[in-house]
Amino acid sequence: MNMIGHFIGGKHVEGKSGRFTDVFNPATGEVQAKVALANEAELNEAIANAAAAQPAWAATNPQRRARVLMKFVDLLHRDMDKLAEALSREHGKTLPDAKGDVIRGLEVAEFCIGAPHLMKGEFTEGAGPGIDMYSMRQPLGVVAGITPFNFPAMIPMWKFCPAIAAGNAFILKPSERDPSVPIMLAELMLEAGLPEGILNVVNGDKEAVDGILDHPEIQAVGFVGSTPIAQYVYSRATANGKRAQCFGGAKNHMIIMPDADLDQAADALVGAGYGAAGERCMAVSVAVPVGDETANALMERLVPRVESLKIGPYTAGDDVDFGPLVTGQALERVKGLVDQGVKEGAKLAVDGRGFSMQGYENGFFMGGCLFDNVTKDMTIYKEEIFGPVLSVVRAKTYDEAIDLPMSHEYGNGVAIYTRDGDTARDFASRINIGMVGVNVPIPVPLAYHTFGGWKRSGFGDLNQHGPDAFRFYTRTKTVTSRWPSGVKEGAEFVIPTMR
Repeated sequence: MNMIGHFIGGKHVEGKSGRFTDVFNPATGEVQAKVALANEAELNEAIANAAAAQPAWAATNPQRRARVLMKFVDLLHRDMDKLAEALSREHGKTLPDAKGDVIRGLEVAEFCIGAPHLMKGEFTEGAGPGIDMYSMRQPLGVVAGITPFNFPAMIPMWKFCPAIAAGNAFILKPSERDPSVPIMLAELMLEAGLPEGILNVVNGDKEAVDGILDHPEIQAVGFVGSTPIAQYVYSRATANGKRAQCFGGAKNHMIIMPDADLDQAADALVGAGYGAAGERCMAVSVAVPVGDETANALMERLVPRVESLKIGPYTAGDDVDFGPLVTGQALERVKGLVDQGVKEGAKLAVDGRGFSMQGYENGFFMGGCLFDNVTKDMTIYKEEIFGPVLSVVRAKTYDEAIDLPMSHEYGNGVAIYTRDGDTARDFASRINIGMVGVNVPIPVPLAYHTFGGWKRSGFGDLNQHGPDAFRFYTRTKTVTSRWPSGVKEGAEFVIPTMR
C-alpha cells in the first residue's frame, strides 16, 4: 500500500500522527493509497521551515525569483503526461481534462514570471519642497493555501505561484482525496531552484486547517471549497488578524435567448455541465431558455446529447467524455439530490442513476441526468449538486431569466447565448455575478485577469491570480524622504503639508 506523507523543508516526511485516510481509485472503488493527516507538531515543523527560509527568499531580487518559475514552467511541460496520469488516477477525470487542469495552473506560473513588473511601486519626485515620495510592495512572510479536490494541480498553482514570486514562503494544505499531484508540484519547484522550505505541503483534515488559521506566523490564507467552509475559514482567519480570500459554492446559469444558435448552445451546455462529471465550481448546472418554443427546441437537442455521453475510466483515453465522481460518498450525495428533484416534481428527462460499467461495477460512476421544468423553490435548484446533473428552468421573458441568477445566493459564473449585441451588453452590465460569459459557457478568466465570484461565492476583497494576487500577497510601504539640504531650521508643530 502506497503511503503518502508530507513535503517539508524540501524533503519527503512520513506522517507521524498515526492518523491516515484512504485515497481511492474512483474508477474501481479500490483504496490505492493512504495519506497521512498532520497533527499540530507536523504543521508547526512546516511553518518553522517556512519562516526560517523566507527572509533570504524575500531578499532575492524579483528577477531571480521569476527565473525559478521560468524553469518550473519548463518542467511542467516535461512532466505533463506524468502529472496528468497521477491526477486522473486519484481524481477520476479524463486525461485531456487532467492536462487542462495542469495547463491552467501553468498559465498562472507564466504570468508570475512578470513578478519584477508586478512588484513595482510608485515614485513622485518633488512631492513637496525637497521631498520625494515612493512606495514599495513587500511580501507578507509565511502564507498558506487550502485547496480542493476538483483541481489538484490548477488551484494550488493559482495560490503558491504568485505568493512565492512575491517573496513569501508557502504552506499548502491540499485535499486529502487526491494528494499526489500537489507533492509532485513541490518536487518540481525544488528542481527548478526554489530553496528548501519555501514551499511545504502538509496533508491533513480539519485539525490542520484550524492549525493554519490559528498560527500567528501565517499572515494570509487562501481557500477554495464549499460556501459554509469558505465562510468559516474567512471568519476564523480574519478574527486572528490574517488576510483571507475564500471562494465557495456556485450555481452557474446559462440563459439561452430565442435568437441563439441552439445547436451551439446545446453543445456548450453538455460540455460545461457534464465535463469532469460536473465537479467544477464553474460548471453550468442551470439552463434558462427564454420562451417555451426555445425551451422545447433546446430539450429536443439536449436529450439525445445527454443520452449519448461516453462515460468511463481515464484509461479509456480520448473516447471518454467524463469519468467517475471522486468518492462513493460524493456519488451517493448526487444520487440523493436527483431523488429529491424527482420527489419535488421536476421532470427527469434523462436518468443516469442506474449507469453501470462492465468491469468497473464498484467504481463511482454515474450517467448524465437532465431535468426539465425545474422551479426556483426546488432543492436541486437551490443547492450546488457538484455532479453530472443539468436543470432546465423555463423563463417567459428575458427579465424573468436574468432575475434567476441575480436573486440566487451564489454569484460565481453566468453565461448568455444570443446573437443580439444590445442584449449581451445589457446582460453583462446588469448581472450581479463575478464572471460573465457571452456565448462562452465557462467564463474562467485567463491568468492575467482575475478569478472570483460575488455574493456567497466569495469572501474577501481580492481575487485569485492576475494583479489581484500580487496585491493580496504583498503589502504597500510608502516612504517620504527629505535630505538635510532641504530641511529648515527650527521645530515644526503643524501637520506637514505639501503646499
